[in-house]
Amino acid sequence: MTYKETIEYLFASTPLFQNVGGEAYKEGLENTWRLDDHLGHPHRRFKTVHVAGTNGKGSCSHTLAAILQAAGLKVGLFTSPHLVDFRERIRVNGATVSEEWVVGFVRDHQEFFEPLHPSFFELTTAMAFKYFEEENVDVAVVEVGLGGRLDCTNIIVPEVCVVTNISFDHVVFLGDTLAKIAWEKAGIIKNGVPVVIGESVEETRPVFLRKAKDVDAPIFFAEEDEEIVEWNFCEGGGIDYQTRTYGTVHGELGGACQVKNASTILCAVKRLAERGFTVSDDDVRRGFANVCGMTGLMGRWQTLQESPKVVCDTGHNVGGFQWIVQQLNSIKRPLHIVFGMVNDKDVSGVLAMLPRNARYYFCQARVKRAMPYGQLQTTAAEYGLRGEGYPTVEEAYSAALANAAPNDFVYVGGSSFVVADLLAAMNCNIS
Repeated sequence: MTYKETIEYLFASTPLFQNVGGEAYKEGLENTWRLDDHLGHPHRRFKTVHVAGTNGKGSCSHTLAAILQAAGLKVGLFTSPHLVDFRERIRVNGATVSEEWVVGFVRDHQEFFEPLHPSFFELTTAMAFKYFEEENVDVAVVEVGLGGRLDCTNIIVPEVCVVTNISFDHVVFLGDTLAKIAWEKAGIIKNGVPVVIGESVEETRPVFLRKAKDVDAPIFFAEEDEEIVEWNFCEGGGIDYQTRTYGTVHGELGGACQVKNASTILCAVKRLAERGFTVSDDDVRRGFANVCGMTGLMGRWQTLQESPKVVCDTGHNVGGFQWIVQQLNSIKRPLHIVFGMVNDKDVSGVLAMLPRNARYYFCQARVKRAMPYGQLQTTAAEYGLRGEGYPTVEEAYSAALANAAPNDFVYVGGSSFVVADLLAAMNCNIS
């Protein structure tokens, strides 16, 4: 099979959550353990950092990987979902896994995994761990797919665990209260392994404390670390942080949510240092300042052009949009919003937050879970949000550009898949 045929085969033969949602979710780790045993337990041959959370885990994972790369380590990075190409999920020092390696892995192990009927994510996780072993990485930063306790990444015993935050998402699988969701995500906390909690609230803090006590894991709350003294948005993009330990740190990522993420990352770096990783202050600064170039991160308050200003962001739930809306409301120029969502999110919760002084371009991403653009347009009108509907992201984006004056601001988002369609249409390079 060619690479294209191999990816089409994977999409067709293994349930893919980003396409079909809950049908792809498989509770339990039986398939994962069997795949791991078949491949010779590759995850035991390199160190890991495990990152869970409702929002921010992608940004934290990429930035931690960039810092470790800056420290001279060979770093694997496993994240999801991909935006443009499947290979984004599996990287070593920022470079994606090769097409040839993916084809070879599927060809060599197809006879074993087909009778198992693994999910797409189960097979992808096994693939990533095997690739990292073969590449002889020093450490891999592994992002949880969904939840934590029963996520198939949870066979690793990491050097440090990170839980970024807890908010409502995937409630069908993780629970309908913050405490229940926290309990699922706290499932990554391992015996004696330090855990960093990025944000906690009254409902979630006792859950983390109880789990850490049960497994004798040192627990650290990033909010109590007070590493960041102050911060400011930079006129040219990004955020400058004044820190107690690392001096001035320039963060390339410019979303308002990144301040919380930065606090979480810096707390995790200290824990890694305590575990024997040699990371200098300059390594931290280099990682923060160059995370996109070093790891290939896309879609986090990413500027695509300047006139009119176009920004896209993969935020896709109420927890993420509390920060996005704060930033949109601060923009003092005409605002155009290209917007689509998937139908298993809290669509009404997000629509209720969005600015009413914007012109909207409602659209539909190319995934089965996408909410029909007409339905989204009708629902949005109930919240005072007015605009036209378009069957594709590209058509909505073209309309927004046609209507926007040079000094206007165009935002594209609502779903990772809206951003994915836009970046694919723009032929963004993922290598």
